[in-house]
Amino acid sequence: MSSTTPMIPVSTSDPNAESKPSNTTPNLRSILTRISGSVGHALAHCRPWPELIDRAAFAKPASFSDATWRVRKNFSYFRANYLTILAGVLAFSLISHPFSLIILLSLTSAWLFLYALRPSDQPVVIWGRTYSDRETLAILVALTVVVIFLTSVGSLLISGVMVGMGIVCAHGAFRMPEDLFLDEQEPLGSGLFSFVSGAASSAAAAAAPAIVSRV
Repeated sequence: MSSTTPMIPVSTSDPNAESKPSNTTPNLRSILTRISGSVGHALAHCRPWPELIDRAAFAKPASFSDATWRVRKNFSYFRANYLTILAGVLAFSLISHPFSLIILLSLTSAWLFLYALRPSDQPVVIWGRTYSDRETLAILVALTVVVIFLTSVGSLLISGVMVGMGIVCAHGAFRMPEDLFLDEQEPLGSGLFSFVSGAASSAAAAAAPAIVSRV
């Protein structure tokens, strides 16, 4: 009389291994917190808007050199206001073109979740194929080039920046700066470029641990 030995299921997973929670959400929250802090800091340096649009302070410049001098002085005084205007023009350009906005948001999300915020121990798997970090980076760079240069996104961003800079230069050329008093103790980097560099450095600092871990 023969007996059949029951088959015992075998698992290849390590019983002692614990699943590690993804740190994507904390990293994203850190980036958003840092960027919002930089935005708030920049907006806090905005000059009063009634002072920016004071009709009594506008006059035609006497010459081109006078216009450039006005632009430089007004730029030094209204840097944060000019940044807000430029950001508003870009936002309006993107909102008025929803398809380009969706493409840009999709590209940004791909960079964040597939590379910058992705833990180094979690490979990218698409349609059953595993992609290395180098392959993922190459694909993202290629997608960025295609989106910026072969779609309407690049031309939309460039046109938005040009329109915003045109508004800023026109205001700076016609706004008489004689009544403006610059704070001599104000750092030269505050305002426009400090916000851009601050936001970029904040995002880079928040995403750095995930990026460095795979280099």
